[in-house]
Amino acid sequence: MTTGEFKITIHMVSSLDGMIARKDNNVSWFDTSHPYDKGVAGQDPEEFLKTIDCYVMGSRTYEHALELSKSYGWAYGDKPTIVLTGRDLPNDKPNIEFYAGTLHQLVNERLKPRYKNVWVVGGAKLTKDFLRLKLADEIRVSILPIILGEGLPFFDHIGQEQVLRLQDTMAYKNGMVELCYEIVK
Repeated sequence: MTTGEFKITIHMVSSLDGMIARKDNNVSWFDTSHPYDKGVAGQDPEEFLKTIDCYVMGSRTYEHALELSKSYGWAYGDKPTIVLTGRDLPNDKPNIEFYAGTLHQLVNERLKPRYKNVWVVGGAKLTKDFLRLKLADEIRVSILPIILGEGLPFFDHIGQEQVLRLQDTMAYKNGMVELCYEIVK
């Protein structure tokens, strides 16, 4: 567990036009890169991932991650992962927990007492709910150098204005740009 204050980060990989998946839920474009000489090599992924205490995701993201894990392995390692669902879903990992209560209960009764750095990693509906309920503290968007033209949007009809404060930007050698915004409450 990390030290410091409790924080919920919404993280998503997106195309430049704000899509998180193609219409068929395909994310093969995640491999898209284009050399950018002025970019940085980036932080060691293994060291960075150690700073995250817990992942939260929706059931469709979980099912998609399970499908991708057949080819690429489970992307979330052995970190505690909470899947929001009321459905009975397959689970062969001891670090995965299913949750069907409210988001306020999840945050106040389960996340805050146990973790400091929680990442919400999908999907669009869950992101919208965390934003509408003012439960998230920051948004990190990793933008890949591609325009999909259509697909599943990251921010899908949130229905309210949200002021953000830019905390950091980073351009990487592979052409990806990361934006980090504090959510002004």
